[in-house]
Amino acid sequence: MAQAQIPVSTPPEPKGVSHSAHPKAWKWYDYFTFNVDHKVIGIQYLVTAFVFYLIGGLMAIAMRAELATPDADLLDPNLYNAFMTNHGTIMIFLWIVPSAIGGFGNFLVPLMVGARDMAFPKLNAIAFWLNPPAGALLLGSFFFGGSQTGWTAYPPLSLITANTAQSMWILSIVFVGTSSILGSVNFIVTILKMKVPSMKWDQLPLFCWAILATSVLALVSTPVLAAGLVLLLFDINFGTSFYKPDAGGNVIIYQHLFWFYSHPAVYLMILPIFGIMSEVIPVHARKPIFGYKAIAYSSLAICVVGLFVWVHHMFTSGTPPWMRMFFTISTLIVAVPTGVKIFGWVATLWGGKIRLTSAMLFAVGLLAMFVMGGLSGITLGTAPFDVHVHDTYYVVAHFHYVLFGGSVFGIYAGMYHWFPKITGRMYSEFWGRVHFVLTFIGTNLTFLPMHELGLQGMPRRVAMYDPQFTALNQICTFGAFLLGLSVIPFAFNMMLSWMRGPAAGDNPWQALTLEWTTSSPPAIENWAVLPVVTHGPYEYGMNGHNPQGKLSAPEKESPVSVK
Repeated sequence: MAQAQIPVSTPPEPKGVSHSAHPKAWKWYDYFTFNVDHKVIGIQYLVTAFVFYLIGGLMAIAMRAELATPDADLLDPNLYNAFMTNHGTIMIFLWIVPSAIGGFGNFLVPLMVGARDMAFPKLNAIAFWLNPPAGALLLGSFFFGGSQTGWTAYPPLSLITANTAQSMWILSIVFVGTSSILGSVNFIVTILKMKVPSMKWDQLPLFCWAILATSVLALVSTPVLAAGLVLLLFDINFGTSFYKPDAGGNVIIYQHLFWFYSHPAVYLMILPIFGIMSEVIPVHARKPIFGYKAIAYSSLAICVVGLFVWVHHMFTSGTPPWMRMFFTISTLIVAVPTGVKIFGWVATLWGGKIRLTSAMLFAVGLLAMFVMGGLSGITLGTAPFDVHVHDTYYVVAHFHYVLFGGSVFGIYAGMYHWFPKITGRMYSEFWGRVHFVLTFIGTNLTFLPMHELGLQGMPRRVAMYDPQFTALNQICTFGAFLLGLSVIPFAFNMMLSWMRGPAAGDNPWQALTLEWTTSSPPAIENWAVLPVVTHGPYEYGMNGHNPQGKLSAPEKESPVSVK
């Protein structure tokens, strides 16, 4: 295979980092310090987010146990409200967003673009260390009764129940939002300015395209949420009246400010997962990604169109007919670039030499779950149907299929795919498959019946309900317990494999993106000199790369040349 040789000089040290000061490898206690290595920060994000996932999951199990019967016989209604509020907050702001963007993004982006580190290593560390105090504020609010307004914190409810817990909740979200803004700046500069010169834009891994679109979206939308929450904080604590109707305030303004961020937040959670899907599927199908440019540009399209759909959350808030029409159309349009990705992945799978690894199982499972959630999302995006099922369990079913069946399945796929690179060890495929089966069955048992509950009129966010809904709720509760059990094989598989799993080698999947050309785990500064890219990241079955996954003679050559 012909290789384009481009002379490369030794790159400068990352800002704020002294090469001579580095040890040969990090010790375990370095992961509990203010470390500027992007790989350490990525692992810090992933582990911290998983801890919060367990906490949020326990809250969900407690709520589902309460909902097994129509009466409030397990949780006090106020405690149920606090669990409901903080479960949603934790899962979105402290689990999915930090793990998908902060965890995988930090670990992978510099490796994928051929950089030694992120553009601003110290800023990167600061962005992570804003998350633990945010989580502490959120959990500490339970000592003051816990926020009980739902994760949307709509006034006037959040004003009527104004207390110390609500203020702590707001400060927690502002901390997480600040972390997201700092991280987004870092990702944009790293991808645009630190990509190796030999890497053309049509050779940039699709995960990096997804992170770039996500970062732009976060920069535009997150400050709007922060502004809305700060105004709410002022109303609660300093006597202002931005949202107090009896003093000339407007509660609908809060909804606009909140949803201008919080619907794009769905894309903040799912776009990095789309990037993970675009990396996992071609590797384990041993086939070039179908429609590389279409998938890359569709991420940017989602970034743009996703900013113009937020009012579909407000169809029952007195929106005028012209506004309902406009946002119904924009909601249906945003499904188009998402559909482009779905068709691209299915076409990549078609005729591929599929290896049913744990990563691939979760990727294929995500396709099924996300399509289900997407179809219900299209129905909710049309104003007449949305008015009918607004604030029912149909909405709960929809966003859990999208966020759990989509984002969480994608996080699991990414964990299994890059676990050998992160740790240098292989995991147990048997327990990975057990984890997938339990998760897939548990997800459908928990959330599929909720569609019927919503169509029958059961309201969400309530601890007590009409006895006619008991049977379906008991099925959901059984599924939730199964989902809780599914975490056990995953956690033990990861921990035991990290400690004493078999050595993985540098590239056990025979993948072609740059991160697989480093050692496993990668050296502290990734490369002694910058790599030179000689072919695309998905050329499986092309240029001598064997689609069956066995190394042919040409494939033993690295996809990079270092001079």
